[in-house]
Amino acid sequence: MTPTITAFKASPDEGRGLARDMPVRWALEEVGQPYRVQLVSFEEMKQPAHLARQPFGQIPTYQEGDVALFESGAIVLHIAERRPSLLPEAADARARAISWLFAALSTVEPPIVECEQTEYAEADRSWYRERLPIMQGRIQGRLDQLSARLGDAEWLDGAFSVGDLMMITVLRRLEGMDIPEDYPNLAAYVARGEARPAYKRAFDAQFAVFEAASRRDD
Repeated sequence: MTPTITAFKASPDEGRGLARDMPVRWALEEVGQPYRVQLVSFEEMKQPAHLARQPFGQIPTYQEGDVALFESGAIVLHIAERRPSLLPEAADARARAISWLFAALSTVEPPIVECEQTEYAEADRSWYRERLPIMQGRIQGRLDQLSARLGDAEWLDGAFSVGDLMMITVLRRLEGMDIPEDYPNLAAYVARGEARPAYKRAFDAQFAVFEAASRRDD
């Protein structure tokens, strides 16, 4: 059965591949699974039909037969567990790959998102300039640790896995900040992920939605 995912009809990321459906698209492309996309507007995301799928009114969601999921990390893990190539066969290596997926979302991403949201919501407040170095320090602390762990390796733990997919997705949120320039091994790591054919297909598919929305607005 072909799964269906939901995505923004008009994404606020302006086609940069940062919306939460991106890792889901990427995972589906990596495992060679065809999928359908249902585009939803911000208004539709708050309606009962969508809230039944995603109780917090967000994207993405995933529907495949009786399986209905929300949260990008949970969806990506489900895809990886059901289809080969994104998780190692050996139990210990498999567990480590899953650990890296959770580390990306629970440890590395929170300070990055906090910094993003504060810039959007509080840049005009008197305390913003005082908070900014604190938030940037938190990001740098996590990147110091991640950079040291990655070292000169190609991927986080052996072959490319679901952990790399999610970590690279998270690190891409740093685009536009000066911080990544201090971590050439992490910049190269992200570039390797972006060079994967599956990533390119996912990015192009998401960007096509943005282009279509732009044409409607013109």
